[in-house]
Amino acid sequence: MHNVLWSAPPEARPGTHLLVMLHGYGTDEHSMARLFPSIPRGITSAALRGTFPVGDSHGWFLLDPYLQSDTADVLEAATGIFTWLDRTMAGASFSGGSLLGFSQGMAMATTLLRLRPRRFSAVVGLSGFVTENELLAMAEPLPVPVPYFWGRDREDWVINEDAIVNTRNWLEGNTALTARTYPGMGHNIGSDEIRDVNVFLRSYVPRSPLDNKENNRA
Repeated sequence: MHNVLWSAPPEARPGTHLLVMLHGYGTDEHSMARLFPSIPRGITSAALRGTFPVGDSHGWFLLDPYLQSDTADVLEAATGIFTWLDRTMAGASFSGGSLLGFSQGMAMATTLLRLRPRRFSAVVGLSGFVTENELLAMAEPLPVPVPYFWGRDREDWVINEDAIVNTRNWLEGNTALTARTYPGMGHNIGSDEIRDVNVFLRSYVPRSPLDNKENNRA
């Protein structure tokens, strides 16, 4: 069961596009909720809390300092998110769905894309990585090159060079990639990056019919 913070009340969600936000290792959903004001109109954001305990905080699966993980743990976490997502999409009239993940949340978002590549309109990965998964790799490259925004600082000390190389290779071979770097940002989410994410989402997420009606009235 996932704790969720929403950017909009239930009555304002029908007809909007759902953006699922996944936090990094050792934080929680509140770290992603601060991005709500930066997301374009017509998108409802849902920040989920990971179910793996990390001290007093949370993550998605056990992670070592070299960013290695157990495939079964990663897939179990993905199954839990899909259980929530399927129930949520069935119970509300969202126009579609996309993903945004930070750090380990980027690894989680990419795993969801690998499992259901036709389910998502776009994916945003920030200061993160793609997990190595021989099982999923057997069915790749993905049949649909989904638009993917990858933002990071080249000097990010958290994500090691081997992980960066693996991530770049996977993204270039499986997605319609937009890659941006932000010097001095560190392992963080920067204001320039969020501006570019906003532009990316406006370009690749289908606009809500309700949003178009509001713009026509303006």
